[in-house]
Amino acid sequence: MEISRMKRSATNKRTLMLLGLAVAAGLTSLGAQAGDMYKSGVGGAYAGLNYSFMNIDLDGLDDADVGTLSAKVGVLATPYLGVEARGGFGVDDDRIDGAELSMDNFFGGYATLNLANESPATPYAIIGFTRIELELDTVFGTFKDDESDLSYGLGVNLEMSKELSGNLEYMRYFDKDDDTIDGLSVGLTFMF
Repeated sequence: MEISRMKRSATNKRTLMLLGLAVAAGLTSLGAQAGDMYKSGVGGAYAGLNYSFMNIDLDGLDDADVGTLSAKVGVLATPYLGVEARGGFGVDDDRIDGAELSMDNFFGGYATLNLANESPATPYAIIGFTRIELELDTVFGTFKDDESDLSYGLGVNLEMSKELSGNLEYMRYFDKDDDTIDGLSVGLTFMF
């Protein structure tokens, strides 16, 4: 079991290194192509709040549906590439097999690849790493577990004004050892 964990860790490090190289290459080429025709601004900082409907599927247990509240801060390095940090905590728990399961907290760092255009809708893909801590309350006591994994998803920002956008996003936060955590989020993003 320890050997497979070491192999996964090495694979995750290689994936992160390749992602970093791809981002650096993309910054060079996309930054040169960015023009005034796109609505997205370079260097624009943003912050946002999201509510997520998360599905937790743990091997050997029934699925649990929990709610989380999260905040994010980021910057658009180019109209096509953003870098952001997120953190959140559980606000709605679920009962499975007689125990209460909750998302204690989660946080991570991500890169967004944006399809900048002249319309109010900006689709994007997101990839990064998330650390998640779950809590299980049973009659035998409280158990906590935290893990990290590669996370990825798709979303769209809908511009409501120059400073405010609505957001809809699907994300796979965690997928290891037959355990998965998916989330569907809605929220608001504020541009500075």
